[in-house]
Amino acid sequence: MNQQQLATLKNILLKEKNDSEQSLADNHGYGLEMAMSDSIGELSAYDNHPGDVGSELFERGKDLSLQDADQHHIEAVNLALSRIDSGDYGKCEVCHQEIPFERLEAIPWTTTCKEHHSTRQITGRRPIEEEVLENSATHSFKDNNDYNGYDGEDTWQDVERYGTSNPPDYFNDGTSYDELTEDNDEPQGYVDLIEGFAITDITGHNEGMPEIVHNEAYYRKERELNSDEDL
Repeated sequence: MNQQQLATLKNILLKEKNDSEQSLADNHGYGLEMAMSDSIGELSAYDNHPGDVGSELFERGKDLSLQDADQHHIEAVNLALSRIDSGDYGKCEVCHQEIPFERLEAIPWTTTCKEHHSTRQITGRRPIEEEVLENSATHSFKDNNDYNGYDGEDTWQDVERYGTSNPPDYFNDGTSYDELTEDNDEPQGYVDLIEGFAITDITGHNEGMPEIVHNEAYYRKERELNSDEDL
């Protein structure tokens, strides 16, 4: 890299620094020097439900992100300017090779070459509460094994009978709205057909499971007998 190229990159860095500092000044630090209760005209934010200040909280978080981005950018530019003064500018901090001028011209504050730059910088940090919280997925649907206990599917079926947001055309089967549920043809509340007789009263209803009506187990057995007779 010759001196003319270095001077060009330094001017770009100085302009980037000035633009970021001007952005912070023009936006008055994105309003973060003022307390949130003052910025929204409230005496206190403690007596408000979080839902009542949801939009204001979102804007506050956005302002924090914008301010943080500007500050990090200024720090990166200052480090690049200091490397120019020390004579270390333009070298990859991993392989210590010269970074191509084209890359520096596009990203003058970069510290690595293209080969050693991570395309996605993902943090490996996880919330600390995960160390004591059990993964809820451990009690999910277990149709793929012989598990007979109460699983995620049973939980869903218990709440699904009160209604879902699924439209009728979501289901391929079903001749009535009572049948517009997941796996509507499988036994609910019993395993063997004889158990289906036992859980319904003389009218064929079950108060605990109102979806079992007209003795569902009986009609299921009747359909099986009719199909056998047809054969």
